[in-house]
Order: sequence, then C-alpha cells, then structure tokens
Amino acid sequence: MSLITGFEDFVQQDVPLAEKTWFKVGGAAEYFAQPQSLEHLTDLVKRCHEEGVAVRLLGGGSNVLVRDDGVAGMVIRLTGEPFEKIEVDGDVVHAAGAARLGHVLSSAVREGLSGLETLVGIPGTIGGALHGNAGARGGDIGQWTARATVMTRSGEMIQREREELDFGYRQSSLDELAILSADFKLEREDPEALTKRMQQQWIVKKAGLPLAHQATGCIFKNPRGMSAAMLIEQAGMKAASTGKVLVSDRHANYIVAEEGAKAADVLKLIENIRESVAERLGIELELELEIW
Repeated sequence: MSLITGFEDFVQQDVPLAEKTWFKVGGAAEYFAQPQSLEHLTDLVKRCHEEGVAVRLLGGGSNVLVRDDGVAGMVIRLTGEPFEKIEVDGDVVHAAGAARLGHVLSSAVREGLSGLETLVGIPGTIGGALHGNAGARGGDIGQWTARATVMTRSGEMIQREREELDFGYRQSSLDELAILSADFKLEREDPEALTKRMQQQWIVKKAGLPLAHQATGCIFKNPRGMSAAMLIEQAGMKAASTGKVLVSDRHANYIVAEEGAKAADVLKLIENIRESVAERLGIELELELEIW
C-alpha cells in the first residue's frame, strides 16, 4: 500500500512550495496535503506516523524559508471552514488554528473585545502566532490565551489549559504538530475606540515595513532590550545583498528576495549578517525565521 492510498483526493506529490511562502523561493514538497476535515487530518497524520514519514505544518508561510532542494516527507496545509472558524462567546474568542490572525483581531474588535489588537499587522495564522508567541510592544498573544487544542505527531488530540501553557519571548510550549484551536479571554471596551486605536497602530507599523508586493520575511528575534534592526544597521549591513537578495531599506530586520532569487542566497545573506553583528558588536542574533 502506498503512503497516499486512500488520501488521493487531498494529497499530491512533488508540489512546489515557493508560491506558498512569503519569500517565494525554494523547492518542492515530496508530499503536500490539504485535508478538508479533522477526520482526514487525523487519519493522514496517523498513517505518516506509522510509516515513519516526517510531517510539517505550513500555515500562512510568512515565517518559513524553504531550501532550494525542497522538503522530504509530508507538508500539510489546513484550509477550509473546520480549520478557519472564528466564534465569539461573551468575552471569549474561539479561533481555529488556521484562522488568519488579522481576521481574529477584526472579529474581536468588532465585538468590543480588547487585548489582541496590539498584534495588528502581524501576518500568519493563529496556530503560527501561538507557536511563536507573536507579539508587539503592547503585549503578546500568550497573555490572552485561556486554552488550546493540539494534535501530536502521532495523531492524538489534547486540550491544554492555561496552567499547562508556557509563553516566552517568541516561543511557547505549544510545540506539537498542529494547534487546532484556541480560546482567548479578552476585556470589554468600546468597539469604536478600539477600531480607531487598531487603525492608528496599523498605520504606524505599516510605514516601517517592506512594501506589500515584495517577497520578504522577518529574520531575527530582538535580543532582550535591543532591536535586531538597529543592531544590523550598526553593523553596517543595512545595504547588504547577496545575489538577488537584499536587506530591506525600510526595515533592516527584513530580507527581500527579488525575482530570480534562490533560497541559498537568503541563507548566505543571513549568515553574513549574523557574522557581522557578532564580530562588530559581540551579539549573537537568534533566528525567528524557520528554515525547512
């Protein structure tokens, strides 16, 4: 029996991943799946576990760089209503793991629920945001998380309550295969005031980010009390480039991949930046970007 026997409706082989990530570079997935139900997802993950096939979950693709030679094993992307549902019940927002973070913020603000609006402008899905504890100056997603339902790499579903969750700077204890859903307990506030505040925050943030049409990604975590972008500038790397890849002139902690770029160029520029910052400033930058 083939690995994909019985899953032919939603599993493909040798699927290019470049257009599924923000950098728009990199090779293909050996297997690529888009299950349309929780049952399909569970069955597929269990089959991969039994067969010893590695599984990765691809969300919005904003925080992933795929190497040029591609990804071995199974890459799964969750799409459709079961994995993207957003519901509001009193002061709690229930969001499925593949729901876009921006859609969840808008739903909360529309209902007059405050807390998550400081995350405006951060791309990706709820699952990705929780896994990396996405945050901004006003706080992070972890502080509002009441519980989460996850799927392990063996296909088991587990609900984790608040007391079982640990959140740190750009990291969390939610490191299972998939975050299926989460509940966020928020605070009541005037919807109109909330909306205005979120819009203002978005205008300020957008002004300092790469342009929307650019293939780009944020690279490094901010060292405690410091800005990675400022350190990169101080190390003289603001105008650095490799091949068709360059440091953004709008925000030094973003790398922009131009047409014809390779993942290898991105990796080389990342290494050059890290070495320069370490040599000139004595600081080791830690990756925020995931390398596949």
